[in-house]
Amino acid sequence: LSSIEIPSSITNIADSVFSNCSSLENVFIPSSVNSIGFNAFRECSSLKSIEIPSSVTCIADGTFYNCSSLKNIVIPSSVIRIGLNAFYNCSSLISIKIPSSVTSIDENAFNGCSSLTNIEIPSSLKSLGSYSFRGCTSLKSIEIPSSVKIIRPYSFRDCKSLKTVILPSSLESIEDSSFSGCSSLLSVEIPSSVTSIGNNAFNECTLLISINIPPS
Repeated sequence: LSSIEIPSSITNIADSVFSNCSSLENVFIPSSVNSIGFNAFRECSSLKSIEIPSSVTCIADGTFYNCSSLKNIVIPSSVIRIGLNAFYNCSSLISIKIPSSVTSIDENAFNGCSSLTNIEIPSSLKSLGSYSFRGCTSLKSIEIPSSVKIIRPYSFRDCKSLKTVILPSSLESIEDSSFSGCSSLLSVEIPSSVTSIGNNAFNECTLLISINIPPS
């Protein structure tokens, strides 16, 4: 099975329905589909691109887990949540635009997306889960929007190409190992709103030459 066109009579793609279809390269999802289940395309290691219809509101947990050939994906402005492990180890994914409708990026959502060079986090985002961008080794810069109050543990761990981090003036906490292993990071300006910096938050940031920690 290398290609599939889902008929317009379908409104729901069930959990794990195409999981481990390792030869599947192309999928057409009609606008009639409003729900894509957990692990729906998990381990579809040949899947290269997919367009999600604007009727879908959530990228469910594990939907594209280990789709290691996935290079392009369009997330519609109807999506409000990107679930746990949604794009885990999508190692060919180069760029992704997260729409301004998204309020939550869950744990491990983009963990291991080692080709990802650019990602724009929208100002609508309120929750950024632990390990969300861990191991995104090609990511060069990140700007955290003011809507995010906490950077969870290991969020950007081992983002070895990360040179620039912009933190919002509303940020309250940088938790354990958030930026550990970001070995290209040169400087960080921590806003005065931050009251807590966790264990190993900047551990192994071997090029870090400047960090401004506020009196708070």
